[in-house]
Amino acid sequence: MSVDPTTGRTSIITAADFDLSDYDFWARPMAEREHAFRLLRELPRPVFYEEPEFFLGPAGPGYHALVRHADIVAVSRFPEVFCSGDGGATNIADMPAELAEYFGSMINMDDPRHARLRRIVSRSFTPKMIRQFEDDVRRAATEIVDDLLAAGPGGDFVSQVAARLPLKIICDMMGIPERDHQFVLDRSNIILGGFDPDFGDIDGLADRLLAAGMELQQLVQALAAHRTERPTSDLISSLVNANIDGEALTPAELGSFFILLVVAGNETTRNAISRGMRLLTEHPAERARWLTDIAGHTPKAIEEIIRLAAPVNFMRRKLTRDHEMNGTFYRAGDKVVLFYWSANRDEAVFADPHRFDITRDPNPHVGFGGSGPHFCLGAHLARREIGVMFGELLRRVPHLEVGEPEPLLSSFINGVKHMEVTRL
Repeated sequence: MSVDPTTGRTSIITAADFDLSDYDFWARPMAEREHAFRLLRELPRPVFYEEPEFFLGPAGPGYHALVRHADIVAVSRFPEVFCSGDGGATNIADMPAELAEYFGSMINMDDPRHARLRRIVSRSFTPKMIRQFEDDVRRAATEIVDDLLAAGPGGDFVSQVAARLPLKIICDMMGIPERDHQFVLDRSNIILGGFDPDFGDIDGLADRLLAAGMELQQLVQALAAHRTERPTSDLISSLVNANIDGEALTPAELGSFFILLVVAGNETTRNAISRGMRLLTEHPAERARWLTDIAGHTPKAIEEIIRLAAPVNFMRRKLTRDHEMNGTFYRAGDKVVLFYWSANRDEAVFADPHRFDITRDPNPHVGFGGSGPHFCLGAHLARREIGVMFGELLRRVPHLEVGEPEPLLSSFINGVKHMEVTRL
């Protein structure tokens, strides 16, 4: 075992040299984390980790870290065995059911409740429905690039470009007034801020999370009350007045779904756009190839950006019964954590997995989750936003470059807080 004299961290040589439950691991450089997950994928079976301390209660019993593509796909296909609702899917530690659903909505539910809620909201997220917002996305992207060119180099790509598009589109879809857009962004940052000190100290984390969630709930419920009497063409009007086979959303369900949509839809797409821009900066040959046929290369380029960005690092499941998978026996009540980020770099599935290749085909990444009932509801919208934003950037700012990303300290979100525009 050796120690880096600069950072004081143990060098990663074997899988015993790091702990996925230690936040210090998630502060390591990306190359070190990539090496660590490769070591885990090479092991004959998943490693079991003790759970980290949790601010809402004592540490839990531990979890199996699933890092291979095959395991994550298998788990995703059997929700009756690997459930999301018992303690929540968006955190390793168990959370009270009310709190888990408050912040996770459908993600932290199982059937039949999950199927009911998804059935009500899914009609607003079909490809046909998303195409109705195509002009809005293009207008927003055009305005963002206009402002970027006017500002010149030296600004922050995340706040000037990557964060603006998904925030505006989601808020406009929901009918959130523009005066409240920054309010929504600030609260979503708090909810997904992890243990990053830029978002406050650990002692006040529980209070900050609850306050941010309550404020978003209050915002959408006030709008919902108004739309019930005076409906418009926005998504809130559709949801509060929806009646799918006699079913409608309760006020609490609407509030939780709104939190899920603005947090997941805004944060994950923002980070995909940010990391995609860094990939183009680091791989000028791929940028040049994309420029030869922007429209033609965009669909596959989007998938490759999502594969390598993998904005959500993991989801958790709990076993409902004893189960054997890929030679490993799991008992009822065991926790497994699905590390999508690692699965998207699995050498058994992706040739030269760390290479950025905008023509990669096939590309069975799990950046939107594995297959099954919890596949990302907003995948069509995210793809449309990423494709339109990069199309506008490539056409109008083909030589745009960005500096090193300043990462978010989080085990859950592969986030970027800031990234300087170094060249236009």
